[in-house]
Amino acid sequence: MTAPLNQTCSCFSLDRARLARALHDALGEPGLEALIAERNPHLFSAQPVFVDQAQAQRMREVALALERVAALPAYRAAVLAYAPQAAQHPPRNPGVFLGVDFHLEAGRLSLIEVNTNPGGALLSALLARAQRACCDAMRGLVPDAAAVDAFEAAVLAMFQREWRDAAKPQPLRRIAIVDTAPQQQYLYAEFLLYQRLFARAGIDAVICDPAELDCDGSALRRRADGVPIDLVYNRLTDFSLDAPAHAALRRAWEGDCAVITPHPRAHALFADKRNLALLCDAQALRDLGADTATAQLLAAHVPHTEIVHPGNAERLWAQRRTQFFKPWAGFGSRAAYRGSKLTRSVWESILQGDYVAQELAPPGERLVGAAGAQRALKFDLRAFADLGHVLWLSARLYQGQTTNFRTPGGGFAPLFEHPGGNA
Repeated sequence: MTAPLNQTCSCFSLDRARLARALHDALGEPGLEALIAERNPHLFSAQPVFVDQAQAQRMREVALALERVAALPAYRAAVLAYAPQAAQHPPRNPGVFLGVDFHLEAGRLSLIEVNTNPGGALLSALLARAQRACCDAMRGLVPDAAAVDAFEAAVLAMFQREWRDAAKPQPLRRIAIVDTAPQQQYLYAEFLLYQRLFARAGIDAVICDPAELDCDGSALRRRADGVPIDLVYNRLTDFSLDAPAHAALRRAWEGDCAVITPHPRAHALFADKRNLALLCDAQALRDLGADTATAQLLAAHVPHTEIVHPGNAERLWAQRRTQFFKPWAGFGSRAAYRGSKLTRSVWESILQGDYVAQELAPPGERLVGAAGAQRALKFDLRAFADLGHVLWLSARLYQGQTTNFRTPGGGFAPLFEHPGGNA
């Protein structure tokens, strides 16, 4: 079961002064930490989320099982058959890490979705640097500086691997961190952290909107300076690069003019929510070549999922209270609906869209606040996984249907592995 400390521990593990110092050290520019505190007041939770060590290990096992299945030729052929055109282009680089998201409630661990451009990795590392063991129960749970250093080094190594795997002969010189209106993105602070991480390794990095880019068929450049871009860290949610504003990136992707990571092929293999309908079906996975243990592990932890279509619409409407409906190309819980709250008009829009229905897997709850004035927030869990390794585990606390980073007491939270409990 979930570690009982989520209901009983009222300790505040976040040291705000240490966080300010860590932000200053990481960003390297005076005043930016104050700007982030003003703009993102609920980015970091002051209290951790606890899971049993056995549950944390199960998260790692499920994430790696997902990678094994995605490497199967028959599985790749099956999901690429319905993937968008951009995903048909075969890259040499596999794509940087996945965010494998879980709910954990009443001992039930459920893989609810996978992201190929997950936010929060470097923010979670920064948060880990500002933790303190505020009581005896916390001692031994707080990660040390060496663990955080190793995680950040692994993140940097991923991007360097992407460049090597693309068989580029010259050193990696310039990275573009790309998102729509990046300075307006809620997680802009993390873009700055990546820029500094790359700079410390001697790699120039620019943060820009995709509309600032041009591709002439041989190189991708930012118009402002004309310097070629070697690698794009792609944080866009247009996963197939179909939007007109992303035309330069699409040309660079299809013409191998720059290394794009993550890319449309990775999204199709891992993050398209239609894939969940395969991942929850042990027999289908075995038919695609998965070994029995891997197939059973995934089927046990991926809630039953099916694609919504006219043939199952009547049944799913009748069962809606046990379902969660998501657009299969969606992100961040946008246009996602808990079935118990559906109206007929919303249901009609779901039938006209591209949706999956997933068996409801409620999130866990964490009591936050000082003793005597606590309130319950929901939490979800994220494993950052990359090519056979789970690099880091983190949590997010929130209120409402989505992880909105607008909840007092919520935000990114450290995930502490507690030795007690059962799997």
